[in-house]
Amino acid sequence: MLRVSICVVAYNEEKYLGGLLNDILSQTYPHNMIEIVLIDSMSEDKTRQIMNEFKENHRLDFLDIKVLDNPKRIQAAGWNVAIDSYTGDVLSRIDAHTHIMPDFVEKAAHDLEQGEMIVGGKRPCIIEEQTEWADVLLRIENSLFGSSINPSKRESRKQYVKTVFHASYKREVFEKAGHFNESLLRTEDNEMHYRMRKEGFRICYDPEIVSFQYARSSLKKMIKQKYGNGYWIGFTLKVCPGCISIYHLIPGAFVLSIVFTSLIAMFGIWQLAALMWGAYAFFCFASTVLSSRHAPFNRYLFIMPALFLILHLAYGTGTIAGLFKRGK
Repeated sequence: MLRVSICVVAYNEEKYLGGLLNDILSQTYPHNMIEIVLIDSMSEDKTRQIMNEFKENHRLDFLDIKVLDNPKRIQAAGWNVAIDSYTGDVLSRIDAHTHIMPDFVEKAAHDLEQGEMIVGGKRPCIIEEQTEWADVLLRIENSLFGSSINPSKRESRKQYVKTVFHASYKREVFEKAGHFNESLLRTEDNEMHYRMRKEGFRICYDPEIVSFQYARSSLKKMIKQKYGNGYWIGFTLKVCPGCISIYHLIPGAFVLSIVFTSLIAMFGIWQLAALMWGAYAFFCFASTVLSSRHAPFNRYLFIMPALFLILHLAYGTGTIAGLFKRGK
């Protein structure tokens, strides 16, 4: 049986960390084969206190519990602390802003015991507060048009993919691929998975391995998140073009298309702008209908097309800004 090291890097996650630690307590995989590595990125809230209390209260319930510091604060540096510190046969990477199912570790370990080297699974978004506004943001986040075509949110077929969320890795993978690139703040997993694939490892997506990410609860936070995601996609495109899939670049191309078609429309060539906006409107309204066909009525559905546009613009402008950032 594999020894699994569950690693969590957290910064100011007092709101969600306790729930995730309860999820870890509920794992069906034998606890005497689970090591827990909790890494605090110099939090300013009660995150470190929650980690220490968990270690104190449950240190005899698991193989080991470690609480470590990430003085550099950034996510990639935190995962490098985990790589240098875990002692298991497997490193299971779980974000703090997450809810995992009781059989999460068991299902991942099963695939690894069957010969896989890297496995991950389905990761749809959920909300903490059940309000109509939060619900409409969740529908956007879980929709194909509002998020991405990454199979992690909806695919039900086991397959090999370019990247997965909340992956579990056998030790040999990091021994060959090395550490995370600390110059990348949000796309470190894309770049790492690219290097892992270059080393000959296949990344297995298993929809039976289920975890959930808490969606942003306000439009302001979601805009900030989308802009940041786009920014680091643009920056990473210069560092490692092979890490980025074409669908990551669509919002940036959309923003550039707005500029281009608007300019030529000023000279009387308006047909391209009409075609682009017509197609975009069709996808907006179609996605609104598809994301709501099996859900209760929500009065904010009528502004979903506008919300799609706002978030796509945020992501796209972030991508362009990242492309023009100095440095490589």
